[in-house]
Formats: sequence, C-alpha cells, structure tokens
Amino acid sequence: MALLLRREFPDVDMDKVVDMCLIHDLGECFTGDIPSFVKTDSDRKTEDIMLEQWVSSLPEEVAADLKSLYAEMDAQETKEAKIYKALDKLEALIQHNESPLSTWSENEYELNKTYAFGNVEFSEWLTDLRKEILKDTLDKIDNGDA
Repeated sequence: MALLLRREFPDVDMDKVVDMCLIHDLGECFTGDIPSFVKTDSDRKTEDIMLEQWVSSLPEEVAADLKSLYAEMDAQETKEAKIYKALDKLEALIQHNESPLSTWSENEYELNKTYAFGNVEFSEWLTDLRKEILKDTLDKIDNGDA
C-alpha cells in the first residue's frame, strides 16, 4: 500500500514508510499473529523482548537502523510513522472486508465501523480512504457475503 501512495504524499520519505511497513510485524515471527483485541500486555512484552534480542544479534549498523526505525514508529511523531500506522490498520480492515462474515468475531462488527479513524485524521486523503473502507464494511454487513 505504501508503495502505491508515493504520489499522494510527495513531502514524505516513502522509502522509510515502506521500510516501516516491512518490519512492523517482525515480532510476530516469534509469537505468532495475535489479533490486537486479544493480545495481552504479556504477549506484547514477550514479543518486544524476543524482537529486541533478534535485532541486537544483527550486524551493528543494521541493528542500529532497525532500532531507529522502531523508535520512530513507537513515538508516532513523524508523518512517516503516522502513515505506516494508518496503513497497517487500514490493511487489516480491508482484509476483514475480503474475508467471509463467518470468520468475523462478534466484536468485529462494531469494531470495523470505528477502527482506525483516529489514526487517519492527520490526512484528508487517508480519512477519505477510511470512509470508503467503511462503506465496504457496511455493504458487506448489510448484504452478507454477496
């Protein structure tokens, strides 16, 4: 998604956004993909510890680059970090819209209506995209899996 949005954000280092998107879920290699609404603080701590150990085992300059990216991603202060986070959440919503309703948990019906709006509010373009995803969500719920 980040690769396709280069022209929408000409003032942003989209190479950095792509890098963030590539590495953001690396911790799940160690713990598995636990849905955010199920993931506990203990799960997050285990994932963080294992990821930190792995990153630290890499060559020094590579580890430093990754640590810098993770720190920027965690701080959520730069436009690059905000775009990566918004895309991560929007992609999850798109996946839900593409999957059969039978795979949705009960809480996802309401969650999919409100999720990620706070993460896109910094960008009119991403806010418009979120609204389009919401239309798809509501159509899916109203029409079933058709």
